[in-house]
Amino acid sequence: MTPTVDWEPHTLASTEVVEAGPVRALGALLDGATPVPAVGAPLPALWHWVALPQWAASATLDRDRHPFRGTFLPPVDLPRRMFAGGEVTVHRPLTVGEEVRRESRVGSVQEKNGRSGRLVVVVVETRFSGLDGDLRVAERQDLVFREASAPAGDPPAPEPAAALAPVGPPLRRDGEEEWSLATDPTLLMRFSAATANAHRIHYDWPYATRVEGYPGLVVHGPLMTLLLVETLREAGALPDRVLLRHRNQAPLFCGQPATVRHRAEGHGVAATLERGTSDAPTTCTSLTAHFLEKAVPHA
Repeated sequence: MTPTVDWEPHTLASTEVVEAGPVRALGALLDGATPVPAVGAPLPALWHWVALPQWAASATLDRDRHPFRGTFLPPVDLPRRMFAGGEVTVHRPLTVGEEVRRESRVGSVQEKNGRSGRLVVVVVETRFSGLDGDLRVAERQDLVFREASAPAGDPPAPEPAAALAPVGPPLRRDGEEEWSLATDPTLLMRFSAATANAHRIHYDWPYATRVEGYPGLVVHGPLMTLLLVETLREAGALPDRVLLRHRNQAPLFCGQPATVRHRAEGHGVAATLERGTSDAPTTCTSLTAHFLEKAVPHA
């Protein structure tokens, strides 16, 4: 980390409204089989990522369009940032249209050495409460910062990416416990806007391929996680009170076909998002949903 005597963990607190407009926007993006919640209805799990976005001021954005570090987040000097996973506990759903209290804090900062070199893991903890102080949603996000990778060989040609056709709704049910996932650049752009995520790897193809060295636009980690939860909701396997543990293990690139599968696990259900062939799949995102009525402890 960059040496500094000024930065230290601190709590950011705000009172916000769970606005109906962003909720309708996410419903239009997903275009799924389940109804979009109206004012007064419970907010589905993880929809707070869209219903309560945090827009950074333009002057605070760095080259990759994430906010500069050293204010809320620590001044980590590693350029690549990834959403590695986390945990969300829904004690009682938020309600569309209500005022809530948000409190966020950096819980820990750990420097490690991985296969790709030096990395830093930053844990951000957030709590959403009613104005009466009743804790509704508790969240932990694991952010990983690591060294940049030099692009391997010549960057890919732009023509195949420009020719990607609209996919329509991203999820299609193929069986009792299986869904197909399809993505296109417009889906990624709309999700970036809906979640106030300006990271260029999701919409800026020249930056993603020629600066960060990816083979194409990167599908958001939160989008993959949210889509896993949506398949559970569509299958009727997601209660109001739930503990969600999720982990992003490998990237998914725009236009790559992927499959979501469910399986029973303990006092809940597990879901995985995989790319590649059925005989040699690569798990991109995994998630377990534990039903709180069964009193599952925190990790």
